[in-house]
Amino acid sequence: MDQMSFSEAEFQHKKRKTRREKFLERMDALIPWSKLEACITPSYPKGKGGRPSYPMSAMLRVHCMQLFYNLSDPAMEDALYEIESMRRFAGLRLSGPLPDETTILNFRCLLENNDLCEVIFQTINQHLAEQGFFLKEGTIVDASIIEALSSTKNKTGKRDPEMHQTKKGNQWYFGMKMHIGVDDVSGAIHSLETTAANVHDITQTDKLRPTMMKQRMSWLIKPMIALT
Repeated sequence: MDQMSFSEAEFQHKKRKTRREKFLERMDALIPWSKLEACITPSYPKGKGGRPSYPMSAMLRVHCMQLFYNLSDPAMEDALYEIESMRRFAGLRLSGPLPDETTILNFRCLLENNDLCEVIFQTINQHLAEQGFFLKEGTIVDASIIEALSSTKNKTGKRDPEMHQTKKGNQWYFGMKMHIGVDDVSGAIHSLETTAANVHDITQTDKLRPTMMKQRMSWLIKPMIALT
């Protein structure tokens, strides 16, 4: 076993747990890590030649923390160097190699390029339903605009054809819209759809319903909103 560093020893014997530690402990217990890892394993590089890949389990946990705390790739790298509780959650040590911002970016791109983000989302929803955490009452429908560049100063001289403009208040926006279905009791996101920004929210309501309904047990659900 590697020798414990001074910072790790000090962390081990501190007198109280922080809110971050408590939150990460709850997420560690709640998220079905083995199921998610099984979904990602076929697409994860085996590290042949050059630098070996970081353990996939560690990169998945880093990716989740990045979503929990809305961190950019450089900010996530800094957090791994600065915050012991985050390193422990990911199974990493300050005395060993830590993923840099490029590695963190590449892992996210791997998920996106292999359509694994939706798989992860559905796997978590199914796990919550199987554990009896999912709801059987009302759904709140909300929408967020995802802005995109409206400039035509690019190689094609055109705007992205999948994006459109919409007016919110007295201001115009160009981009896409994320329609979100949220449980009215627990605050957990159970479904989402993306469209061009000019698509009205009401057209997506039939798609924003939980597909698996079981007895409601709302404890521990609310933090799962961060995974989306």
